[in-house]
Amino acid sequence: MSDDLKQDGFDQGLRSRPKKAPNAFRTISEVADDLHIPQHVLRFWETKFPQVRPLKRGGGRRYYRPDDIVLLRRIADLLYTQGYTIKGVQRLLREGGGQLSDDIPPPTADERAAAEAEKAGHSPDEPLLIPGLELVSQPAALTQMVRAAQRQKPDGEQERLRTLLLEALHELEDLRARLG
Repeated sequence: MSDDLKQDGFDQGLRSRPKKAPNAFRTISEVADDLHIPQHVLRFWETKFPQVRPLKRGGGRRYYRPDDIVLLRRIADLLYTQGYTIKGVQRLLREGGGQLSDDIPPPTADERAAAEAEKAGHSPDEPLLIPGLELVSQPAALTQMVRAAQRQKPDGEQERLRTLLLEALHELEDLRARLG
């Protein structure tokens, strides 16, 4: 392949995406990739920070304005780097009239401790709460059922049930890891 084709954006027959203008709107996947934050976290932040209001088009596709991306980048910095809690960032937004200034002081020791507790708040034995989804069985209860089945002397039916419970437990743990 010639160097001219590579310079024109072709590489092994595939065309790379053209660069967007700095003021262009971005999709949720582009913002997630840019900020290194999962898409579900961005959707969650929309529920916690009303200042984040991407445009929504047909099929619910989100388009983030450059100002939305700046705000999301600042929120991510406050939460992940500086050690603020979600409530702490909400308070800063309220106090700043919906804006986050560049000269926000570091969080207090109490705020950092609350942020650590917030991060640790999702213990493995605690069920993940998903709006609109009710758990039929708590994961902890399912774990107890598996352990009880393992203590019994297995016959054919018990072995089959134990295998099914283990498979269900692994699926739930996998889903929790993907969502959390």
